[in-house]
Amino acid sequence: MADWEAVVGLEIHVHLKTRTKMFCRCEAGFGAPENTRTCPVCLAHPGALPVPNGRAIEWTIKLGLALGSEIPEHAVFHRKNYFYPDNPKGYQISQYDEPLCVGGRLAVPGPDGDEEIRFVRAHLEEDAAKTVHAGGATGRSVGADYSLVDFNRAGTPLVEIVTEPDIRSAEQAQRFLRLLRQTIVELGISDAEMEKGTLRCDVNVSVRERGEAGFRTRWELKNMNSFNFVGRGIEAAVRKQIEIYERGGQVEQHTYDYEAATDTLTIHRTKEEADDYRYFPEPDLVPIQPERALVERLRGELPEPPGARIRRLAEAVGYDSAAELVSTGADRKAVPLVEEGVEWTVAAAVAMNQLAGHEPLPENYRALAEIVQKRETIPRDAYTASFAASATRPIGAEEFLSQTAISDESQLGTAVDEVLAANPRQVETYRGGKEGVLGFLVGQVMKQTEGKADPKVVNRLLREKLKV
Repeated sequence: MADWEAVVGLEIHVHLKTRTKMFCRCEAGFGAPENTRTCPVCLAHPGALPVPNGRAIEWTIKLGLALGSEIPEHAVFHRKNYFYPDNPKGYQISQYDEPLCVGGRLAVPGPDGDEEIRFVRAHLEEDAAKTVHAGGATGRSVGADYSLVDFNRAGTPLVEIVTEPDIRSAEQAQRFLRLLRQTIVELGISDAEMEKGTLRCDVNVSVRERGEAGFRTRWELKNMNSFNFVGRGIEAAVRKQIEIYERGGQVEQHTYDYEAATDTLTIHRTKEEADDYRYFPEPDLVPIQPERALVERLRGELPEPPGARIRRLAEAVGYDSAAELVSTGADRKAVPLVEEGVEWTVAAAVAMNQLAGHEPLPENYRALAEIVQKRETIPRDAYTASFAASATRPIGAEEFLSQTAISDESQLGTAVDEVLAANPRQVETYRGGKEGVLGFLVGQVMKQTEGKADPKVVNRLLREKLKV
């Protein structure tokens, strides 16, 4: 049997969170009623002319700089011709062979060192409308009973990032995407949320024998909307292509939809090539010539890359924890706690749990560190409240530490007895060997004491009484 390897390239589409659309003044954004954010430009009425969004151009350049791309002195918008219900013009204003960002690479830290993923380009374009397919078995265009079009999304600034086929596994693709997403979010140019469609991914997959030069025919998996689905889709395509080759067949180039519920691939259409789109320069827009002073100003605004933070933190907490911290941005909350004396693993847990959804004021980290280090002496409610308060106003540790947790065993013993009496099934389950139910019982005691009980004392009392 041949030793096969996957060859994967990605096309990542990122909605920029500008206030208005790419070529008109319609408000951009997610969640408005259907077809309420439209105008003659984004609906392609005759005679309506596009005007470029300057902020979108700047943010695309900023992204390119973060990815190590070259910013050419001359970039051109092109017309990309295709005819779908979600594209009323019959073409998309995009970029082709003269994009805003050329080349670049992203170093992706892994358990065994860095892996470099190279970029072909990052180019700026307008998004199409959103088509909702109804009925049928899949909810896709193939087999749908009918489709509805919402033009709110039409014309939204969209950056397409195209990688070289440098990815060799589903797991590597997921690590790369998480790091790229965090890079985008920290630049402040997009929320990059897959569940809202502000980050979407097309995946090009082929296989070849290990050591083989060149590339074989690829499949494109369209509009993947989660990191998990990207990984599973790659694995499904790789399995299917290997199966085809090993039975003597040939892989044909197609575009597929990946059905996560059934782990299957469905042919969407034959894959187009550049010639099919008949690119030509957009006659209604002049070329873009970024000023060097602008480029250098944007370069100076770049934050520390997430990959560099993973490498640095991995020395303290290990690769897996460092990657999780940085991919959620939680490391930026953990580091100030560590600087105030909190142990790394504790700071990491607090950043990913209690501080999730809260952005503490910088001056509050000293108080938070003291509260974290003395967390076992105060009620749970006071502990939780300190994190929420730290994001809205200056706090002092004493206002929360002065609320003492109930640790009197005679007082807590009564609450423990009442909880055990009220939950006989859970008691029986625990005594049958399933100790995981203890957490439920602790929670019930905490609820009965309004979060003021000392969890360590409650835990010990429960274990003692459950031995009986």
